[in-house]
Amino acid sequence: MARPRHTLLTRDRIVEVAGKLVDAEGLDAVSVRRLATELGVAGPSLYNHFATKGEILDAVADAVVGQVDVSFFDNRGWDEALRLWAHSYHAVLSAHPNIVPVLSHGPGRRPAALAMADTVYGGLIAAGWPPARATHIGALMRYLVTGAALGSFALGFDEDPELYAGRYPHLRDAHLLAEHRRSVDEGAFALGLETVITGLLAMKNGVLR
Repeated sequence: MARPRHTLLTRDRIVEVAGKLVDAEGLDAVSVRRLATELGVAGPSLYNHFATKGEILDAVADAVVGQVDVSFFDNRGWDEALRLWAHSYHAVLSAHPNIVPVLSHGPGRRPAALAMADTVYGGLIAAGWPPARATHIGALMRYLVTGAALGSFALGFDEDPELYAGRYPHLRDAHLLAEHRRSVDEGAFALGLETVITGLLAMKNGVLR
């Protein structure tokens, strides 16, 4: 049987290529014309699968969220499940930071994102959290994870030591932060997560209100 003369175009293939563009060059790199060139097809053929660039980016965002492991809520205590899920979520977004601005707006109508939210919320409800508080926890975790992925704290300081000398004495070592980006940024996320979980445990046990 003869092979088709043209590349078979599918939603998954479009999302795959668009995702690689986002990872390599950012959100602005994605356009119908650029994708058509990368895929070796005519531009209008993409509209058989996606009506707009926004729909393509939504699909890329959902493919990224689909990599997050939410299985912990099936077999772990709520606090350990929350911790492991947050670390998985953080690791996935850290690997795809350019798509985070799309994710930061919430799940919208994206299936994987809605499934993740449903699993986390359901796990918290099953653990005995009141619905309103479970909603607060879910929102808090999204703020923590997406906020950590939106930018590097360590890279936010200039590497010129003269900038801080004299004028900002408490920042005299700030120029060294970039050299320790991973330990600073990962350490900050881990500290924030543990602080949140410790506080939630105290609240759940009636120590805090």
